Amino acid sequence: GRMTPPERHLFLVGFRGCGKSTVARLLAERTGVRAIDTDRRIVENAGMSIREIFERQGESSFRDLETAAIAELTDELPAIVALGGGAILREENREMLRRLGVVVRLVASPETLAERIARDAASTSDRPPLTSLPPVEEVRRLVAEREPLYRESADVTIDAEAGTPDRIVATILAEPLVRRLFGHRP
Repeated sequence: GRMTPPERHLFLVGFRGCGKSTVARLLAERTGVRAIDTDRRIVENAGMSIREIFERQGESSFRDLETAAIAELTDELPAIVALGGGAILREENREMLRRLGVVVRLVASPETLAERIARDAASTSDRPPLTSLPPVEEVRRLVAEREPLYRESADVTIDAEAGTPDRIVATILAEPLVRRLFGHRP
């Protein structure tokens, strides 16, 4: 079937390490709709890394930049948007997501997330620890805290635990809400 560009965004939400950026890039390749990574955009807008923003200006300043980055998307339809793990913390952000598109949540176990975060830490992801807990404990606690907000935000929830990124992308594109978003005629 033919995919027509959607008139709304496809948002990817979920905890750090669940694969949002990779999945967004692959979805962009499959659909021809460009991918936007809000974390990358915040870094570009601020001219410093996320870790530097946290260290110099604090988390709430980072959250302000994140809200501004989401608000910018209003004028940039359509896109596949990978959001930072904490983007759903603010009611204002959740409201914008509801208004601007379909929200797909990627879920994986705290153990898997902690392992991927540790692997990423060696690379460029450069995210500050959010608590002083051991990694798996930190992830478990934050996932539990954010769970109700993720659930409230998500139109579609996808298991990102098993399966390759390609399989996850295929699962997302098979979802009726997503097919409708892309005007997919079977």
